[in-house]
Amino acid sequence: MNFEIWLLYVATVLLFMVSPGPSHLLMVSVGMANGFQKSLATAAGDLSANAIQIALAGFGLAAIVTSSRYGFAAIKWAGVAYLIWIGFKTIRASFIQQSKSSSVNQSSPIISLWVRGFITSAANPKAVVFFAALFPQFLNPSQPLAIQVFVLGITYIVIDGLFLLFYGFSSSWLAQKLHSKYHALINRVSGMGLIATAILLGLKKSEEH
Repeated sequence: MNFEIWLLYVATVLLFMVSPGPSHLLMVSVGMANGFQKSLATAAGDLSANAIQIALAGFGLAAIVTSSRYGFAAIKWAGVAYLIWIGFKTIRASFIQQSKSSSVNQSSPIISLWVRGFITSAANPKAVVFFAALFPQFLNPSQPLAIQVFVLGITYIVIDGLFLLFYGFSSSWLAQKLHSKYHALINRVSGMGLIATAILLGLKKSEEH
């Protein structure tokens, strides 16, 4: 793979990233309710799922994943249901704690935030198909494929990670600028963001992110 092909790949990925996906919306929600540092756990969960999907695509398992029609549907809708449940739970907690003084950072444990990020990405197994369809356009059959897939995969994860960090930092910064009396409202917006993320996942037929 030469440098020009790699640059074309980067441009292609950036074009797909222009429109915010479910994971980006989730980062906004988590960043607002938990702060930037904790949102890193959500980003790590999302990128972990992406790494698995890239590996599956790289090893040619996309057909196996998508051949199980009911398995795909189960994974997708289980993820959607989980995010909706977390969203309603967050909104409910905002009403219960409205009269209490609390910091934006006092909320969900790290492992829970990681799981949210992982499930949001893994709930859309068709991402494997996206990678399986995208990578061949930039691979050179005359060169070692494993190395090329690795380079393309790492490049995608780095770009995706930068977008996730931007959304997490921006939403966290905005939340910190608001007075403490708005913390309950922030948590409600965060909960609605989780529910919106789930709805977006449910409506999307095929999404790369």
